[in-house]
Amino acid sequence: MNAKIKSNIVGLKELRENMETYIKRINKGESITVFRRSTPLFRISPVDSEEIGWETVVDFTKETGRGVPVEELLKSMKVYGQKSKVSKKTK
Repeated sequence: MNAKIKSNIVGLKELRENMETYIKRINKGESITVFRRSTPLFRISPVDSEEIGWETVVDFTKETGRGVPVEELLKSMKVYGQKSKVSKKTK
C-alpha cells in the first residue's frame, strides 16, 4: 500500500519540486514548516489580507481586455498625504 500522508513538515527539495501542490494547500489554510537537513528553515502560512492592510484597488481579473482608464484607477487609489502627480495633457 502506497498511501501519501499529508504532512505539515516538508523538505526544501520536496517543496521546490512540488511547489504547486503546496501552494494549493496553503491557499486552503494550511501552514507548512520547511526543513533542510533536519533543521527547520521557515514556515509558510496563509496571509490574512486584513492583517497586513491589503486593499484591492481594481480587480483586473474581471477586466475583458479593454483595460482600465487611468483616471478611474487614480480615483480608486488612496494617496495618503500626497497629491497625484499625473496631469491631463492640454491640446
